[in-house]
Amino acid sequence: MAGGDKLPLLGLGTYKVKDPQTISAVIDVALSSGYKLIDTAAGYRNEALIGQALRELCPKHNLLPEEVFITSKLAPCDHGYEKVIAAYEKSLRDLGRPHPLDLYLIHWPGVQGKKREDPSNAALRRESWKAMEELYRRGKVKAIGVSNYTIKHLEELLQYAAITPAVLQSECHPFLRQADVRSYCAAHGIFFQAYSSLGTGDLLHNSTVEEMARKYGRSVAQILLRSDSKVQ
Repeated sequence: MAGGDKLPLLGLGTYKVKDPQTISAVIDVALSSGYKLIDTAAGYRNEALIGQALRELCPKHNLLPEEVFITSKLAPCDHGYEKVIAAYEKSLRDLGRPHPLDLYLIHWPGVQGKKREDPSNAALRRESWKAMEELYRRGKVKAIGVSNYTIKHLEELLQYAAITPAVLQSECHPFLRQADVRSYCAAHGIFFQAYSSLGTGDLLHNSTVEEMARKYGRSVAQILLRSDSKVQ
């Protein structure tokens, strides 16, 4: 990422995972497999459970909590300067992190409850980014970025940003390549990070990908993850 911080190549997404036993089990397997990135969000409502699982499991895997890269995200209902500051502090408390988060993202460009064409969306996006920059300047977070932004949103952001977002996180897989967005990010020093690389699981049974997996002697998941690891 810009600024010199390193983003692990693979991470564990935790969308829809809210059961304590399941969270503990999947994080245990992830850490034992060498994963060093856990991705969550205020909107997933599992930050406290993830924090608890990491505190319990890191010693088992001979890891310090700060050795696990944590990404969290601002909920769409929390746009606006003061709300961003408060939301970040709550995520930090829920995760039980005594030190800054590694990466904090604006989850969605739109504000919950507002129509897409509502002009206040843009004004609140601007307020939110100013708050993100303030968190970064104060050393509260190591890196800031955005998620689900289009090129139009990025162009708008770069007109007023004092700090360029380190990361854009967006859905990407062999059937949604996002080539134009990736090119834009590369041209502006923004690291493109893929999510839903397995197509939320649907692509694990795709006949084309299955054929490629047989051809190269790899699992379907390996083919999909390798594909996305080459997009940046």
